[in-house]
Amino acid sequence: MKLKLKKHWTTGWTISQKFNTASLRDTDKLNKLKMALSNKFQAVHDQLNREETTMESIWKEIKETITSTCHKVLGHKKHHHIEWITVDTLDMIQERRNKEAAINTSRTRAENAKAQAEYIEVNKQVKRSIRTEKRKYVEDLATMAEKAAREGNMRQMYDTTKKLWKSP
Repeated sequence: MKLKLKKHWTTGWTISQKFNTASLRDTDKLNKLKMALSNKFQAVHDQLNREETTMESIWKEIKETITSTCHKVLGHKKHHHIEWITVDTLDMIQERRNKEAAINTSRTRAENAKAQAEYIEVNKQVKRSIRTEKRKYVEDLATMAEKAAREGNMRQMYDTTKKLWKSP
């Protein structure tokens, strides 16, 4: 007699979304996150003092507090951004997307023309900003490579020239 075993599919781990921690370089975002976390933890602390709770419920409450606050303040990583693009430029890119959406949702020709003019202006600013940031990034890499060459640090010089070669 032969038996065939059926594979029992278990629910696997769900992929957790990573938070946009790169935006913490901006001091305003960092301060906003600190204030939101301190306010929420104060509320959680007051709530936990009133009730008798287990370690599991305390941990779930703390975890939920941190994840919800980070979700509201930081947001999730959308995709990998090029390392030389700053937060200001990313904000300008988002503004450009909003202007493009305004073009697509405009109902009259006058609204469309106005939205198109705004989009063109923001698009020029974004391109100009990206161009200057990329130039600055390449210059910084070149100076790092020169410094490494002067110091005789061949590993760092090789790595920076490789980055320079690959930079789009």
